[in-house]
Amino acid sequence: MRRDTGTARWARRMTGPMAALLGATVMLGGCGAVKEGVAEVTAKQTLLGSVPDGSEGPFRFTGKDVTTDVSGSVDPAAKALDLKTSIKDPEHGFSTHITFRVIGDEAWTKISFTETKGLTGLPKLPKKWLKLDPSKFTDADGMPKYDGADQGNAGPLIEAATTVNDDGAGKYSGTIDLTSGEAAKVLEADQMTALGDAAKQVPFTAVVGADKNLASLTLAVPAAGSAKAFSYIVKYQDYGSAPKVTAPTAAQAQNAPAVAYELLNG
Repeated sequence: MRRDTGTARWARRMTGPMAALLGATVMLGGCGAVKEGVAEVTAKQTLLGSVPDGSEGPFRFTGKDVTTDVSGSVDPAAKALDLKTSIKDPEHGFSTHITFRVIGDEAWTKISFTETKGLTGLPKLPKKWLKLDPSKFTDADGMPKYDGADQGNAGPLIEAATTVNDDGAGKYSGTIDLTSGEAAKVLEADQMTALGDAAKQVPFTAVVGADKNLASLTLAVPAAGSAKAFSYIVKYQDYGSAPKVTAPTAAQAQNAPAVAYELLNG
């Protein structure tokens, strides 16, 4: 999933504002439709309407693609999120574990390492939450930010769907044009180049829960060149029942040291 500084890119989302707003008079072609009163609602509109928009209360999410696994929770009322990921070094075998907590304009991180036996030179970081200063990021967009509930970019992807089929029981399938609009920013540039025309017809499946909220969206990205096929997966769960995201207490936090910014700035 596209990010500029590893997990920091997840925290501010990859494609900008959520594109799941529906106009009452918009009818989207290529999609199955059902009658609802006097208005006709397409499967695509129904699926877009299930994307989290911040009204659902706190919820949890997970995301996965060819290089990244993330998990966390979103608290839209507080404009807050928690995000966790682990990155394994392919050469030396150790893992870096990074957690971000974002509340409004403030952000903290925790960074730790495991599988480090026999290794030297890794930085020593405090175990407390490290308060981040946006002025110390070399990239102005490096500071993790909250900019919407749809952390997995399901809305922009569904907007780019060329076909959407209602398969019943809350299940949907179809194809997505990854070259279209904000969806074009989801994969890395080299992945998009390798896919070529195949990027215009990427199969997807989705599941909407009984509460009418999106439960999962999965893209089956095909093999391209030397790149193997992989799945882009977003899952949302525990709508309204996940814990709220709160700021660390003064005793739990300190200002981030210089070495933390060295790691985050890459």
